[in-house]
Amino acid sequence: MSRIIRTEPLTPEGFAPFGDVLEVAGTPDKVINQGMCHRYHDRAALDFFRGHAGISIFDATPRSLPHVLDMMERHPDGSQAFVPMHGNDWLVIVAPDADGAPGTPRAFLAGAGQGVNFFRNTWHGVLTPLHAPGLFAVIDRIGGGENLEEYWFDTAWRVEAS
Repeated sequence: MSRIIRTEPLTPEGFAPFGDVLEVAGTPDKVINQGMCHRYHDRAALDFFRGHAGISIFDATPRSLPHVLDMMERHPDGSQAFVPMHGNDWLVIVAPDADGAPGTPRAFLAGAGQGVNFFRNTWHGVLTPLHAPGLFAVIDRIGGGENLEEYWFDTAWRVEAS
């Protein structure tokens, strides 16, 4: 038996307790490169403890909806940004902390051109593309020590489209 959560659109307001939405929105902060490039400046709160920021490339196998959520993870020593290198929708799952475990999850459907930056120590699902290719640039903490905590649910959640 699984519990059900429904996807919701990824918006900065809805995602605010968990991190930053990375997207082109509003007026650019600067126009650069002889007027040929609009810069949307400093859009994420990167936060690293005992380490430094690194950029990695992830190639994740696509999943589908409905999706079974049986595990969430968090990174106590650093924020983590997922920036898609494709133009497809993808799934972002987060949960508030409830005394050291994930609370009720929320599932966001990220659209083309949307990335996210999870705040440090935020419960989130694994990278979940819904279409191939599953290529993402991931900006996160590089350094020694354990920076991964996993939580396996006794009863899985079922993520369904709205």
